[in-house]
Amino acid sequence: MIQQGTDFDHPRRSLAQRAGAVLWPSFFAAGVGTVVLFALVDPVDLFDLIFPEAEISRGLGYSLGFFSLWIATFSSSVFTWILLRPSSRYNHPMRPG
Repeated sequence: MIQQGTDFDHPRRSLAQRAGAVLWPSFFAAGVGTVVLFALVDPVDLFDLIFPEAEISRGLGYSLGFFSLWIATFSSSVFTWILLRPSSRYNHPMRPG
């Protein structure tokens, strides 16, 4: 329990811990999303629909799909990390009276 009137703040996390908390879940989610997406859709057919003038190999399609999903899930993880930062570090207590 925190007593009133004490200065309490969460300790800062190391850069490796903060990066891992964002990169690992986004990498994992992108991997799972890639497996599900390309189990249902052939990447060459997908890119023929989106970019009909582009000729790509199946391997490049898998890579582009994975990195696209990784960027999307990374963005989501970063936004969650921003929202979960402790407010005590950024908001100062109100002055009495």
